[in-house]
Amino acid sequence: MGTTDADVIATIARGETLTAPEACSAGYRAELMRVLAVFVDSELAGTAGLVPFINSAPGLRERATAARIVAEKFDHAHRVLEIMAPFGINPTLYVRAHCWDSRLDREMELGNRRVGGDKRLNVFHAPLEGWLDAITMNMLMGAAVAVQLGELTDCSYQPLCAVMGEIAARESAHAAAGETALAQAIERSRTPTAAQVAVDYWYPRVAHTFGRVDSAHFERYRQFGLRRHTNAELLNRWVATTDPRLTALGLTPPPIPC
Repeated sequence: MGTTDADVIATIARGETLTAPEACSAGYRAELMRVLAVFVDSELAGTAGLVPFINSAPGLRERATAARIVAEKFDHAHRVLEIMAPFGINPTLYVRAHCWDSRLDREMELGNRRVGGDKRLNVFHAPLEGWLDAITMNMLMGAAVAVQLGELTDCSYQPLCAVMGEIAARESAHAAAGETALAQAIERSRTPTAAQVAVDYWYPRVAHTFGRVDSAHFERYRQFGLRRHTNAELLNRWVATTDPRLTALGLTPPPIPC
């Protein structure tokens, strides 16, 4: 008889980690693959949305920063796909499986409802509209990703832990770059009006990436050692770090969507 979910839960309860697919039960594998697919799909969709706007940046330094962010996100997806490969995932075929630059109507309110064939977070179904829009989204979503990935830096699957610390740090840097670019854009325009419009649009959509605050799935993630904090706790952490930064830029944080 193979490894059962109960075996894995007992292993994790002892403070041990899993190091290879053979140690994973069917249930653990399914949850791990879901977590990894959401990350990879979101990185690929996010970069596909940003690429067309690199040349919209106001200067060469900003274009170089945006290009570096795209390259690092591709690297993040590559690293995690390498972790998925021993589970039977073909990275080359995986990347070709979906149209990553596809987008839905910008005014669609998706909330937490899953749509589309891939597993990208819903925020990446919304199209960008110019440089200011892109850097605002990058600031808000970069901060959210850094919070969300913090759950995986010491999770129960050791190969993932080995790469996630650097990835989470890079995502924090992406958010900081977005914040700097947004501050410069506000300074150039001498008014925060346009930036506030972008914040009003992206803030609730990024908030939805944390999932339902009453999610019943969290307990399973916790037992498998893939999550430690609830959706509500992670959302509150993002709000606590993001709202003061918006206020410092002369922007008003919108209310959290219900």
